[in-house]
Amino acid sequence: MKFHALLMAMLSATTALAEQADSAKPIEIEANRMSADDARRMNVFEGNVVVTRGTLNIRADRIVVRQDKEGNQYATATGNPVRFRQRQDPKPPEKEGVWLEGEAKRIELDDKSGKIELFEAARVNRGGDEVTGDYILVDQKSDFFTVTPGKGQGRVRATIQPKPPEK
Repeated sequence: MKFHALLMAMLSATTALAEQADSAKPIEIEANRMSADDARRMNVFEGNVVVTRGTLNIRADRIVVRQDKEGNQYATATGNPVRFRQRQDPKPPEKEGVWLEGEAKRIELDDKSGKIELFEAARVNRGGDEVTGDYILVDQKSDFFTVTPGKGQGRVRATIQPKPPEK
């Protein structure tokens, strides 16, 4: 198992919505500590972790990247909070891609399913549209997402910006 392959997987879940140019950019990672366990197919980055690839930026206290026997990769980022930001490719009639930003205390990326899950104090902002809740699921394969409130909160919150009429 190669360290580079695991990092690529960690980023692949977020790059499905990203600028296509990001996939050709190098991955840069900074952390206070890093450990690799090839027997368990796992890499751990700890302490002020910063991952950069093109327009993608992830900031976390800790990121654990795992790979199963079939080569599917999974990443769990934790922090207070974990934050990510990335520009998306433009969707017609847009001329420029919007920024996708999010944060939560824990974010899980699943390369196999194409899903991103945000847990605890979760927030996702896409071009000014914002949702908040205790749990947010983003399914990038179907462009579907769901938001649920935390226990005792009973509500989710969404802000949707007016869109210009299609021409």
